[in-house]
Amino acid sequence: MRRRLFLAFFILSVVFVLPALADNCEGDTAGLCAGLSPDTIASYPEPLVEPLATNDTAVTDRIYQRVLNPIDIYDAPNGNVVSQLAAGFNFVTTHGVQDNWTLINDQQWVLTEHLRQALPSRFAGVLITEDMEYPVAWILVNVVPSRTPGAEPTEGDLAVLRYTLVNLYSFVEIDGWRWYQIGVDQWVHQTLVAKILPVERSAEIDTHKWVSVDLYEQVAIAYEDNTPVFATLISSGLSDWPTNEGLFHVYVRYPRTVMSGADGQPDFYYLEEVPWTMYFDHDIGLHGTYWHDGFGYRHSHGCVNLSITDAQWLYNWAADEIDLTVPEDTGAAVYVYSSGQYR
Repeated sequence: MRRRLFLAFFILSVVFVLPALADNCEGDTAGLCAGLSPDTIASYPEPLVEPLATNDTAVTDRIYQRVLNPIDIYDAPNGNVVSQLAAGFNFVTTHGVQDNWTLINDQQWVLTEHLRQALPSRFAGVLITEDMEYPVAWILVNVVPSRTPGAEPTEGDLAVLRYTLVNLYSFVEIDGWRWYQIGVDQWVHQTLVAKILPVERSAEIDTHKWVSVDLYEQVAIAYEDNTPVFATLISSGLSDWPTNEGLFHVYVRYPRTVMSGADGQPDFYYLEEVPWTMYFDHDIGLHGTYWHDGFGYRHSHGCVNLSITDAQWLYNWAADEIDLTVPEDTGAAVYVYSSGQYR
């Protein structure tokens, strides 16, 4: 495996300068809790990024099925048992049906009653084609913004939906938490957004194309030299299976691969045909994910989960950084870090 380099201070977050903040909104004589004016917001009503179109072909080219129970696998409908799949977080891809039987692999059949079809996420990230005037973020849950920082939402106001892209025009800090202005008289708590925060390139990053993974914001950004070109939400490792911080390189890639782990344990998992996988830290990789739509929150056994559309985009974009025919060739650098601390 490749040597892992830790960066203690070489890479610093790019700082967007937002208007001055207030400690709270009581006695706000300076008007900070009013945020930016409607006229200022009207100059930049939408984030200066280009949403990536969902790749419908990649999302729908397989039928993914959740295995609901421990199952026997047969060599034919009503045939002989050839193997078993233990209870766990298990998914298979299916290739045909016959009566109440489903074909999952060559000469491998299971009873259809043990399967439930998964619907992969249609979420996709954004292309960064120009400088962002304000920090850009995704809304993480359906939320009705408050009209002033720290206030309860007003009944009858419209909700902003999960995965909506917003500008963060200003912020106010109340009781140690930031409230961000996302529109005229629209404020949301910091835990409800995931921000795109580009980082400066370190001299230790030795590839033209590289990826930063911010475990705090749950956002990955792709760069060409010093320029961010793409950003998206991810799901990294849960606290019991953390994604390691450090500087790595992609060392092997698979358009489809099987992932399995925790044999004989309660958290056993078996995942067929995981798409667009790029391993960078032993068995931890960037890969497409068809079994959840929880991007923006930690969810994995250590890998960096992406939507299928985003994983394919990154896989194709990074292809020219590694030549698998050359021994010890270095693939795209992957810098994993945390821009903040969970609390």
